[in-house]
Amino acid sequence: MSVAISAPETGLFNPNPSDNWKPVEGSPTMKTWLEFQTADKTMVTGTWHSTTGTWHSENTPYHEYIYLIAGAIELTADGGETVSVKAGDAFMVEAGFTGTWKVTEPVEKRFCLRLA
Repeated sequence: MSVAISAPETGLFNPNPSDNWKPVEGSPTMKTWLEFQTADKTMVTGTWHSTTGTWHSENTPYHEYIYLIAGAIELTADGGETVSVKAGDAFMVEAGFTGTWKVTEPVEKRFCLRLA
């Protein structure tokens, strides 16, 4: 058994984290650091920053556990209700999610992804 120790923002910087994310309101920008991934690349952890604005995410290919360090987001599945999250909240977004992430305050989140 091994233990992987990584710190926020010390991982591999990924300037283009996903083609599934498109800005749809405002001019949001994001930065993503990948801090750990399993050998088979089915699980990844990291840090994500986003400025304010709205992103549309199309058919997310992974389950995502999130702990919001800073900021606030309004998540709305296409055709669904809006869920608001803020700094200190932890939540899951399931694989297949299609909808918007409205970043109402600049965000820093820690995430753990598991490919579906």
